[in-house]
Amino acid sequence: MSEVTALARVLEGLETQLPGLRETYRDIHSHPELSMQEQRTARVAAEHLQEAGFEVTTEVGRTGVVGLLDNGEGPTVMLRADMDALPVREATGLPYASTVTATDADGDQVPVMHACGHDMHVTWLIGVTSLLARARDAWQGNVLAVFQPAEETAQGAQAMIDDGLFDRFPRPRVVLGQHVMPGPAGEISYRAGTTQAAADSLEIRLFGRGAHGSMPESSVDPVVMAAATVMRLQTIVSREVAATQSAVVTIGALQAGTKDNVIPDDALLKVNVRSFAEDVRARVLDAIRRIVMAEAEASGAPKPPEITTTEHYPLTTNDPAATARVAAALRTQFGDAHVHELATPVSASEDFGSFGTEWAVPSVFWYVGGTDPEQYRRAEQAGRVADDIPTNHNPKFAPVIDPTLATGVQAMTAAALDALTRR
Repeated sequence: MSEVTALARVLEGLETQLPGLRETYRDIHSHPELSMQEQRTARVAAEHLQEAGFEVTTEVGRTGVVGLLDNGEGPTVMLRADMDALPVREATGLPYASTVTATDADGDQVPVMHACGHDMHVTWLIGVTSLLARARDAWQGNVLAVFQPAEETAQGAQAMIDDGLFDRFPRPRVVLGQHVMPGPAGEISYRAGTTQAAADSLEIRLFGRGAHGSMPESSVDPVVMAAATVMRLQTIVSREVAATQSAVVTIGALQAGTKDNVIPDDALLKVNVRSFAEDVRARVLDAIRRIVMAEAEASGAPKPPEITTTEHYPLTTNDPAATARVAAALRTQFGDAHVHELATPVSASEDFGSFGTEWAVPSVFWYVGGTDPEQYRRAEQAGRVADDIPTNHNPKFAPVIDPTLATGVQAMTAAALDALTRR
């Protein structure tokens, strides 16, 4: 059976599955779960895999689910979807919008929303695995379906690896993943080489000496110290990173004090760094440490700051040869007009790359548009895409179900079959 014929054979069942997949998507969207709390979502994934005939292993890396479908002699292909949601209050107004709250890792009660599209990713993989299982006559080999927890906290991929993923399951020929993004639904984009930034999250605690607000001479004011540090940190990219290179330094939180007339003892900065090359990453992180230490010393801090790395995402790098094959498979399915090569990497970050890097196998990650095409076209014509199109992590982010759902299922099926049927 030819590759094109094999794909057509597998996709024959998609139309009949779409109503059920739409309901699955709405259900998962309505029941989001925070990182490492994805018990219900994992159960939904596991039940679908079992129904499709996969050998299912649960609680891999705490809440991860792995399904293995053995269909004779041939290569293994790993397909990945992430499951976790974000501590965001949904503002989409959708009839299936989340009203869920949960207790986060710090013990705080927070709203929860699928603001990054992982509900779509889970539904895509459920659809792909069902189609492949029902058309086993079209391919041979092994499908390894990985439903990963805790992508949003950079814990999940490594947790599954540390829990023996590489020892318990066959080594794949290629690792495949995809992400819903702002952009016209039905459109797909990709990039060979570096496709997503590395990310580092830091917590920096600055120590001062508290005093009455009327007696600043008795204090070492950590608020002033923090303010000076924030302003100086913003010079790293403009003054220490070459114009031909890229980095982002964001201070997402500055927390200090409880009352206007009390100078507090300390202040906390939460810093996020994005970079696209290891030498730039090292330069930026060194500059942050140097500036933080210097500002504390200049302020007469009673002790040095504490700098803690809370999250690290590696670069997401697509294998060039494998990416070329995936791109060709996508173009065969969707046509050249709907598959676009990106000129520059995406500034967001992922832990997807850990699977391919640590398993020493090629990996490919691509992007599927999820915005209503007409809405996106109007915003683009008005020069208001950044203003009018909600991005991932926005309370109003909500991919349109059609054609986003079908596009993602078709895309991953096409890429998986290319790897499974290629000799």
